[in-house]
Amino acid sequence: MEILKLIGRQKPLFEKDIDLHKEKLNRIVSDSSFLVLGAAGSIGQAVTKEIFKRNPKKLHAVDISENNMVELVRDIRSSIGYIEGDFQTFALDIGSVEYDAFIQADGEFDFVLNLSALKHVRSEKDPFTLMRMINVNIFNTEKTIKQSIEKGVKKYFCVSTDKAANPVNMMGASKRIMEMFLMRRSKEISISTARFANVAFSDGSLLHGFNQRLEKNQPIVAPNDVRRYFVTPQESGELCLMSCIFGENRDVFFPKLSESLHLIKFSEIAIKFLKSKGYDAYECKSEEEARSLIDTLPPKGRWPCLFTVSDTTGEKDFEEFFTENETLDLSKFQNLGIIKNNLELNDAKLHLFEGAINEMLKKGNWKKKEIVELFNKMIPEFGHKEMGKYLDSKM
Repeated sequence: MEILKLIGRQKPLFEKDIDLHKEKLNRIVSDSSFLVLGAAGSIGQAVTKEIFKRNPKKLHAVDISENNMVELVRDIRSSIGYIEGDFQTFALDIGSVEYDAFIQADGEFDFVLNLSALKHVRSEKDPFTLMRMINVNIFNTEKTIKQSIEKGVKKYFCVSTDKAANPVNMMGASKRIMEMFLMRRSKEISISTARFANVAFSDGSLLHGFNQRLEKNQPIVAPNDVRRYFVTPQESGELCLMSCIFGENRDVFFPKLSESLHLIKFSEIAIKFLKSKGYDAYECKSEEEARSLIDTLPPKGRWPCLFTVSDTTGEKDFEEFFTENETLDLSKFQNLGIIKNNLELNDAKLHLFEGAINEMLKKGNWKKKEIVELFNKMIPEFGHKEMGKYLDSKM
Protein backbone atom coordinates (compact mmCIF):
# COMPACT_ATOMS: atom_id res chain seq x y z
CA MET A 1 0.00 0.00 0.00
CA GLU A 2 2.93 2.35 0.69
CA ILE A 3 4.11 2.06 -2.93
CA LEU A 4 0.61 2.92 -4.18
CA LYS A 5 0.57 6.12 -2.13
CA LEU A 6 4.01 7.12 -3.43
CA ILE A 7 2.89 6.77 -7.06
CA GLY A 8 -0.35 8.65 -6.41
CA ARG A 9 -2.91 5.83 -6.30
CA GLN A 10 -5.20 4.44 -3.62
CA LYS A 11 -6.15 1.00 -4.97
CA PRO A 12 -4.44 -1.85 -6.85
CA LEU A 13 -5.15 -1.49 -10.56
CA PHE A 14 -6.13 -5.04 -11.54
CA GLU A 15 -7.89 -6.16 -8.36
CA LYS A 16 -11.36 -6.38 -9.95
CA ASP A 17 -10.16 -8.11 -13.11
CA ILE A 18 -8.22 -10.70 -11.11
CA ASP A 19 -11.21 -11.30 -8.84
CA LEU A 20 -13.70 -11.62 -11.72
CA HIS A 21 -11.53 -14.24 -13.44
CA LYS A 22 -10.17 -15.82 -10.27
CA GLU A 23 -11.64 -19.31 -10.65
CA LYS A 24 -10.68 -19.77 -14.30
CA LEU A 25 -7.23 -18.30 -13.74
CA ASN A 26 -6.53 -20.55 -10.76
CA ARG A 27 -7.84 -23.63 -12.56
CA ILE A 28 -5.72 -23.11 -15.66
CA VAL A 29 -2.56 -22.39 -13.67
CA SER A 30 -3.02 -25.36 -11.33
CA ASP A 31 -3.51 -27.70 -14.33
CA SER A 32 -0.47 -26.41 -16.27
CA SER A 33 3.32 -26.38 -16.43
CA PHE A 34 5.33 -23.16 -16.79
CA LEU A 35 8.80 -22.03 -17.77
CA VAL A 36 9.71 -18.48 -16.72
CA LEU A 37 12.76 -16.91 -18.39
CA GLY A 38 14.35 -13.88 -16.76
CA ALA A 39 12.71 -15.03 -13.54
CA ALA A 40 15.03 -13.19 -11.17
CA GLY A 41 14.40 -9.67 -12.47
CA SER A 42 11.79 -7.52 -10.77
CA ILE A 43 9.02 -8.41 -13.23
CA GLY A 44 10.20 -12.01 -13.51
CA GLN A 45 10.07 -12.46 -9.75
CA ALA A 46 6.58 -10.95 -9.62
CA VAL A 47 5.36 -13.26 -12.41
CA THR A 48 6.96 -16.33 -10.80
CA LYS A 49 5.25 -15.55 -7.49
CA GLU A 50 1.86 -15.02 -9.18
CA ILE A 51 2.15 -18.46 -10.81
CA PHE A 52 3.57 -20.16 -7.72
CA LYS A 53 0.77 -19.07 -5.40
CA ARG A 54 -1.78 -20.69 -7.73
CA ASN A 55 -0.18 -24.12 -7.29
CA PRO A 56 1.03 -25.07 -10.82
CA LYS A 57 1.88 -28.65 -11.76
CA LYS A 58 5.36 -27.55 -12.77
CA LEU A 59 7.21 -24.26 -12.51
CA HIS A 60 10.80 -23.95 -13.66
CA ALA A 61 12.53 -20.60 -13.40
CA VAL A 62 15.64 -19.54 -15.36
CA ASP A 63 17.83 -16.47 -14.94
CA ILE A 64 21.47 -15.53 -15.49
CA SER A 65 21.67 -13.90 -12.04
CA GLU A 66 22.53 -16.59 -9.51
CA ASN A 67 22.26 -14.26 -6.52
CA ASN A 68 18.85 -12.87 -7.48
CA MET A 69 17.60 -16.40 -8.11
CA VAL A 70 18.63 -17.39 -4.59
CA GLU A 71 16.71 -14.40 -3.23
CA LEU A 72 13.65 -15.35 -5.29
CA VAL A 73 13.58 -18.80 -3.66
CA ARG A 74 14.10 -17.36 -0.19
CA ASP A 75 11.31 -14.85 -0.80
CA ILE A 76 8.88 -17.52 -2.00
CA ARG A 77 9.69 -19.95 0.80
CA SER A 78 9.38 -17.19 3.41
CA SER A 79 6.09 -15.76 2.12
CA ILE A 80 4.10 -18.46 0.31
CA GLY A 81 5.87 -21.67 1.33
CA TYR A 82 5.65 -24.77 -0.83
CA ILE A 83 3.53 -26.35 -3.56
CA GLU A 84 2.80 -29.93 -4.50
CA GLY A 85 4.07 -29.35 -8.01
CA ASP A 86 7.63 -29.41 -9.34
CA PHE A 87 9.36 -26.08 -8.58
CA GLN A 88 13.00 -25.65 -9.62
CA THR A 89 15.34 -22.78 -10.45
CA PHE A 90 18.26 -22.74 -12.89
CA ALA A 91 21.04 -20.13 -13.07
CA LEU A 92 21.50 -20.18 -16.84
CA ASP A 93 22.20 -17.73 -19.67
CA ILE A 94 19.37 -18.10 -22.20
CA GLY A 95 21.85 -17.57 -25.03
CA SER A 96 24.16 -20.39 -23.88
CA VAL A 97 24.67 -24.00 -24.98
CA GLU A 98 23.92 -25.02 -21.37
CA TYR A 99 20.46 -23.54 -21.71
CA ASP A 100 19.95 -25.38 -25.01
CA ALA A 101 20.87 -28.64 -23.28
CA PHE A 102 18.43 -27.84 -20.48
CA ILE A 103 15.62 -27.35 -23.01
CA GLN A 104 16.46 -30.63 -24.73
CA ALA A 105 16.34 -32.43 -21.39
CA ASP A 106 13.41 -30.53 -19.87
CA GLY A 107 11.39 -28.69 -22.48
CA GLU A 108 7.89 -29.97 -21.80
CA PHE A 109 5.84 -26.93 -20.81
CA ASP A 110 2.35 -25.61 -21.51
CA PHE A 111 3.36 -21.96 -21.14
CA VAL A 112 6.68 -20.20 -21.66
CA LEU A 113 6.97 -16.65 -20.30
CA ASN A 114 9.99 -14.62 -21.37
CA LEU A 115 10.69 -11.67 -19.05
CA SER A 116 14.39 -11.34 -19.89
CA ALA A 117 15.43 -7.97 -21.31
CA LEU A 118 17.94 -5.18 -21.28
CA LYS A 119 15.59 -2.40 -20.27
CA HIS A 120 17.74 0.67 -19.64
CA VAL A 121 17.98 3.57 -22.05
CA ARG A 122 21.60 3.88 -20.91
CA SER A 123 22.30 0.52 -22.62
CA GLU A 124 22.43 2.33 -25.97
CA LYS A 125 25.32 4.62 -25.09
CA ASP A 126 28.00 2.36 -26.63
CA PRO A 127 27.86 -0.05 -29.61
CA PHE A 128 28.90 -3.08 -27.53
CA THR A 129 26.15 -2.92 -24.91
CA LEU A 130 23.75 -1.99 -27.70
CA MET A 131 24.61 -5.18 -29.57
CA ARG A 132 24.05 -7.20 -26.40
CA MET A 133 20.65 -5.51 -26.05
CA ILE A 134 19.79 -6.62 -29.59
CA ASN A 135 20.85 -10.18 -28.81
CA VAL A 136 18.91 -10.33 -25.53
CA ASN A 137 15.76 -8.47 -26.60
CA ILE A 138 15.45 -9.83 -30.15
CA PHE A 139 17.57 -12.86 -31.00
CA ASN A 140 17.25 -14.70 -27.68
CA THR A 141 13.48 -14.17 -27.97
CA GLU A 142 13.50 -15.60 -31.48
CA LYS A 143 15.59 -18.54 -30.30
CA THR A 144 13.35 -19.41 -27.35
CA ILE A 145 10.21 -19.17 -29.48
CA LYS A 146 11.67 -21.63 -32.01
CA GLN A 147 12.54 -24.00 -29.17
CA SER A 148 9.00 -23.66 -27.78
CA ILE A 149 7.52 -24.52 -31.19
CA GLU A 150 9.76 -27.58 -31.48
CA LYS A 151 8.72 -28.75 -28.00
CA GLY A 152 4.99 -28.29 -28.62
CA VAL A 153 4.45 -25.46 -26.11
CA LYS A 154 0.83 -24.21 -26.16
CA LYS A 155 1.49 -20.52 -25.54
CA TYR A 156 4.44 -18.13 -25.56
CA PHE A 157 4.30 -14.85 -23.68
CA CYS A 158 6.93 -12.14 -24.05
CA VAL A 159 7.11 -8.82 -22.24
CA SER A 160 7.41 -5.71 -24.38
CA THR A 161 7.38 -2.07 -23.22
CA ASP A 162 5.31 1.09 -23.60
CA LYS A 163 8.46 2.52 -25.18
CA ALA A 164 7.84 0.28 -28.22
CA ALA A 165 4.92 2.53 -29.18
CA ASN A 166 6.39 5.27 -31.40
CA PRO A 167 9.91 4.60 -30.02
CA VAL A 168 12.43 7.40 -29.57
CA ASN A 169 15.24 5.31 -28.02
CA MET A 170 17.08 2.19 -29.10
CA MET A 171 15.72 0.12 -26.22
CA GLY A 172 12.11 0.84 -27.22
CA ALA A 173 12.97 0.31 -30.88
CA SER A 174 14.58 -3.06 -30.09
CA LYS A 175 11.33 -4.15 -28.44
CA ARG A 176 9.32 -2.89 -31.43
CA ILE A 177 11.53 -4.97 -33.74
CA MET A 178 11.08 -7.89 -31.33
CA GLU A 179 7.32 -7.52 -31.78
CA MET A 180 7.86 -7.82 -35.55
CA PHE A 181 9.71 -11.10 -35.04
CA LEU A 182 6.92 -12.28 -32.72
CA MET A 183 4.41 -11.56 -35.48
CA ARG A 184 6.24 -13.89 -37.85
CA ARG A 185 6.27 -16.74 -35.32
CA SER A 186 2.58 -16.23 -34.47
CA LYS A 187 1.82 -18.33 -37.54
CA GLU A 188 3.31 -21.33 -35.71
CA ILE A 189 2.47 -20.76 -32.02
CA SER A 190 0.01 -18.65 -30.03
CA ILE A 191 1.82 -15.56 -28.74
CA SER A 192 0.70 -12.72 -26.51
CA THR A 193 2.63 -9.89 -24.95
CA ALA A 194 2.26 -6.81 -22.74
CA ARG A 195 3.30 -3.20 -22.80
CA PHE A 196 3.23 -1.49 -19.47
CA ALA A 197 4.41 1.43 -17.42
CA ASN A 198 7.46 1.83 -15.23
CA VAL A 199 7.54 -0.75 -12.43
CA ALA A 200 7.86 1.25 -9.23
CA PHE A 201 11.03 0.47 -7.26
CA SER A 202 12.13 -2.30 -9.65
CA ASP A 203 15.81 -3.26 -9.64
CA GLY A 204 17.96 -0.61 -11.28
CA SER A 205 15.13 1.91 -11.60
CA LEU A 206 15.43 5.51 -10.44
CA LEU A 207 12.96 4.84 -7.62
CA HIS A 208 14.96 1.82 -6.49
CA GLY A 209 17.91 4.21 -6.45
CA PHE A 210 16.10 6.36 -3.88
CA ASN A 211 16.38 3.49 -1.39
CA GLN A 212 20.03 2.98 -2.30
CA ARG A 213 20.86 6.64 -1.79
CA LEU A 214 19.32 6.66 1.69
CA GLU A 215 21.13 3.47 2.67
CA LYS A 216 24.45 4.95 1.47
CA ASN A 217 23.79 8.42 2.88
CA GLN A 218 23.88 10.13 -0.53
CA PRO A 219 21.81 12.88 -2.19
CA ILE A 220 18.71 12.06 -4.23
CA VAL A 221 18.55 13.18 -7.84
CA ALA A 222 15.46 13.14 -10.09
CA PRO A 223 14.13 14.92 -13.19
CA ASN A 224 11.44 17.51 -12.49
CA ASP A 225 10.06 17.71 -16.04
CA VAL A 226 9.35 14.02 -16.78
CA ARG A 227 5.93 12.54 -16.00
CA ARG A 228 5.49 8.79 -16.12
CA TYR A 229 2.93 6.05 -15.48
CA PHE A 230 3.78 3.51 -12.77
CA VAL A 231 2.58 0.06 -11.74
CA THR A 232 3.59 -1.87 -8.63
CA PRO A 233 5.74 -5.01 -8.91
CA GLN A 234 2.73 -7.20 -8.10
CA GLU A 235 0.66 -5.44 -10.78
CA SER A 236 3.40 -6.12 -13.33
CA GLY A 237 3.19 -9.82 -12.50
CA GLU A 238 -0.61 -9.83 -12.71
CA LEU A 239 -0.59 -8.04 -16.08
CA CYS A 240 1.86 -10.55 -17.57
CA LEU A 241 -0.02 -13.56 -16.22
CA MET A 242 -3.40 -12.27 -17.44
CA SER A 243 -1.98 -11.70 -20.91
CA CYS A 244 -0.35 -15.14 -20.92
CA ILE A 245 -3.47 -17.00 -19.83
CA PHE A 246 -6.27 -14.97 -21.45
CA GLY A 247 -4.57 -13.28 -24.38
CA GLU A 248 -5.47 -14.47 -27.86
CA ASN A 249 -2.84 -14.90 -30.55
CA ARG A 250 -1.04 -11.58 -31.29
CA ASP A 251 -2.78 -9.72 -28.43
CA VAL A 252 -0.85 -7.02 -26.59
CA PHE A 253 -2.18 -6.21 -23.10
CA PHE A 254 -1.67 -2.84 -21.43
CA PRO A 255 -2.91 -1.12 -18.25
CA LYS A 256 -5.73 1.39 -18.51
CA LEU A 257 -4.08 4.34 -16.86
CA SER A 258 -5.51 7.84 -16.96
CA GLU A 259 -3.32 10.77 -17.99
CA SER A 260 -5.13 13.08 -15.59
CA LEU A 261 -5.07 10.69 -12.65
CA HIS A 262 -1.97 8.55 -12.96
CA LEU A 263 0.88 10.52 -14.54
CA ILE A 264 3.36 11.68 -11.91
CA LYS A 265 6.78 13.35 -11.88
CA PHE A 266 9.84 11.57 -10.52
CA SER A 267 10.57 14.61 -8.36
CA GLU A 268 7.08 14.39 -6.82
CA ILE A 269 7.68 10.76 -5.90
CA ALA A 270 11.08 11.68 -4.42
CA ILE A 271 9.44 14.25 -2.15
CA LYS A 272 6.76 11.76 -1.05
CA PHE A 273 9.37 9.04 -0.56
CA LEU A 274 11.51 11.22 1.69
CA LYS A 275 8.44 12.31 3.65
CA SER A 276 7.59 8.63 4.27
CA LYS A 277 11.11 8.18 5.68
CA GLY A 278 10.78 11.19 7.97
CA TYR A 279 12.63 13.80 5.87
CA ASP A 280 11.76 16.98 4.02
CA ALA A 281 13.31 17.39 0.59
CA TYR A 282 15.85 20.20 0.44
CA GLU A 283 16.36 21.36 -3.16
CA CYS A 284 19.96 22.09 -4.12
CA LYS A 285 21.25 24.05 -7.10
CA SER A 286 24.13 21.74 -8.07
CA GLU A 287 25.64 18.29 -7.55
CA GLU A 288 28.43 19.88 -5.53
CA GLU A 289 26.00 21.55 -3.13
CA ALA A 290 23.99 18.35 -2.73
CA ARG A 291 27.09 16.29 -1.92
CA SER A 292 28.41 18.93 0.50
CA LEU A 293 25.20 18.97 2.56
CA ILE A 294 24.69 15.24 2.98
CA ASP A 295 26.38 15.09 6.41
CA THR A 296 24.72 18.16 7.92
CA LEU A 297 21.10 18.21 6.67
CA PRO A 298 19.74 14.69 7.48
CA PRO A 299 20.24 15.08 11.27
CA LYS A 300 18.00 18.16 10.96
CA GLY A 301 15.26 16.16 9.17
CA ARG A 302 16.09 17.40 5.68
CA TRP A 303 17.60 15.52 2.74
CA PRO A 304 19.60 17.17 -0.07
CA CYS A 305 18.00 16.71 -3.49
CA LEU A 306 18.84 17.83 -7.00
CA PHE A 307 15.81 18.15 -9.29
CA THR A 308 16.76 19.00 -12.87
CA VAL A 309 15.40 18.95 -16.40
CA SER A 310 15.96 15.79 -18.44
CA ASP A 311 18.67 16.33 -21.04
CA THR A 312 20.00 12.84 -21.83
CA THR A 313 19.67 10.69 -24.94
CA GLY A 314 16.58 8.53 -25.37
CA GLU A 315 14.15 10.18 -22.98
CA LYS A 316 10.61 10.35 -24.34
CA ASP A 317 8.60 13.48 -23.65
CA PHE A 318 5.43 11.48 -22.94
CA GLU A 319 4.31 7.88 -22.48
CA GLU A 320 1.84 5.93 -24.57
CA PHE A 321 0.83 2.28 -24.71
CA PHE A 322 -0.55 2.21 -28.24
CA THR A 323 -0.53 4.21 -31.46
CA GLU A 324 -3.44 5.72 -33.38
CA ASN A 325 -3.08 3.00 -36.03
CA GLU A 326 -3.61 0.11 -33.61
CA THR A 327 -7.01 -1.52 -32.98
CA LEU A 328 -8.09 -1.63 -29.34
CA ASP A 329 -10.44 -3.76 -27.26
CA LEU A 330 -11.28 -1.76 -24.14
CA SER A 331 -14.37 -3.71 -23.09
CA LYS A 332 -13.14 -7.23 -22.23
CA PHE A 333 -11.55 -6.18 -18.92
CA GLN A 334 -12.14 -3.30 -16.54
CA ASN A 335 -8.56 -2.07 -16.19
CA LEU A 336 -6.76 -4.02 -18.89
CA GLY A 337 -6.77 -2.84 -22.48
CA ILE A 338 -5.88 -5.05 -25.44
CA ILE A 339 -4.26 -4.18 -28.76
CA LYS A 340 -5.73 -6.56 -31.38
CA ASN A 341 -3.26 -7.36 -34.15
CA ASN A 342 -3.93 -8.97 -37.49
CA LEU A 343 -1.19 -11.00 -39.12
CA GLU A 344 1.06 -8.49 -40.85
CA LEU A 345 4.46 -9.63 -42.06
CA ASN A 346 7.44 -8.11 -43.78
CA ASP A 347 9.80 -11.05 -44.15
CA ALA A 348 12.18 -9.02 -46.30
CA LYS A 349 12.78 -6.57 -43.44
CA LEU A 350 13.33 -9.34 -40.91
CA HIS A 351 15.83 -11.10 -43.19
CA LEU A 352 17.57 -7.77 -43.78
CA PHE A 353 17.90 -7.20 -40.04
CA GLU A 354 19.16 -10.70 -39.30
CA GLY A 355 21.67 -10.57 -42.12
CA ALA A 356 23.00 -7.12 -41.21
CA ILE A 357 23.48 -7.92 -37.52
CA ASN A 358 25.11 -11.27 -38.28
CA GLU A 359 27.47 -9.55 -40.71
CA MET A 360 28.49 -7.05 -38.03
CA LEU A 361 29.10 -9.85 -35.55
CA LYS A 362 31.12 -11.85 -38.06
CA LYS A 363 33.20 -8.76 -38.85
CA GLY A 364 33.93 -8.33 -35.15
CA ASN A 365 33.44 -4.57 -35.05
CA TRP A 366 30.53 -2.21 -35.53
CA LYS A 367 29.52 1.35 -34.81
CA LYS A 368 26.40 2.71 -33.18
CA LYS A 369 25.70 4.83 -36.27
CA GLU A 370 25.27 1.80 -38.54
CA ILE A 371 22.96 0.12 -36.00
CA VAL A 372 20.85 3.30 -35.77
CA GLU A 373 20.64 3.37 -39.59
CA LEU A 374 19.51 -0.27 -39.59
CA PHE A 375 16.85 0.50 -36.96
CA ASN A 376 15.61 3.37 -39.15
CA LYS A 377 15.19 0.94 -42.05
CA MET A 378 13.16 -1.38 -39.82
CA ILE A 379 11.07 1.45 -38.29
CA PRO A 380 10.80 4.39 -40.75
CA GLU A 381 8.99 6.52 -38.15
CA PHE A 382 11.71 5.89 -35.54
CA GLY A 383 12.40 9.26 -33.92
CA HIS A 384 15.74 8.57 -32.25
CA LYS A 385 16.93 11.51 -30.15
CA GLU A 386 20.70 11.82 -29.86
CA MET A 387 21.50 14.43 -27.21
CA GLY A 388 25.20 13.66 -26.88
CA LYS A 389 24.74 13.03 -23.16
CA TYR A 390 23.93 9.84 -21.25
CA LEU A 391 22.85 8.99 -17.71
CA ASP A 392 26.37 7.81 -16.84
CA SER A 393 27.49 11.47 -16.99
CA LYS A 394 25.04 12.51 -14.26
CA MET A 395 24.85 11.88 -10.51
